Amino acid sequence: MSTENSANESVNEELREDIAEAADSAPAGEDGLAALRAEVEDLRQKALYAAAETQNVRRRLEKEKADAAAYAATGFARDMLSVADNLARALAAIPEELRANDKLKGLVSGLEATGRELDNVFSRHGITRVEALGQPLDPHRHQAMVELPSDDAQPGTIVQEMQAGYMLKDRLLRPALVAVAKAAG
Repeated sequence: MSTENSANESVNEELREDIAEAADSAPAGEDGLAALRAEVEDLRQKALYAAAETQNVRRRLEKEKADAAAYAATGFARDMLSVADNLARALAAIPEELRANDKLKGLVSGLEATGRELDNVFSRHGITRVEALGQPLDPHRHQAMVELPSDDAQPGTIVQEMQAGYMLKDRLLRPALVAVAKAAG
């Protein structure tokens, strides 16, 4: 706000100087009165312009402040995505026979609970997973890594997700890495 105040003071000082200069150089009589009126109108327009500019600066700063608050955790959120990926890979790597083992059931259920809690934390903070499988390729949300021939899916449709993508509110945190169907043959 101090920048805004100093800008206002600067504009006010310029206006004062312009008014003083106009008063000193004003010719006498009707022509002088018309010249003064024109000068006053010019100064009024400058004052209106300065007020509008100040209001625009204030709005821009308020929007930047709101965006900074809403997206302050972007870097941290990106870092946490690798933790979520590693946890998902660890869970996927556990074979069924180990999941059935009574000695490891507690460990597996603890890892699964940790994954659910991480998903809940993401959800509470506006981090959502990008839908990919079966969707048409959206270059704003997906990154095509490979094309796979497919008789089942239409060309341009995502048939495999290699890495999940995530959004933070309405901004892309990380695109989904996907394989896209192409016409077979």
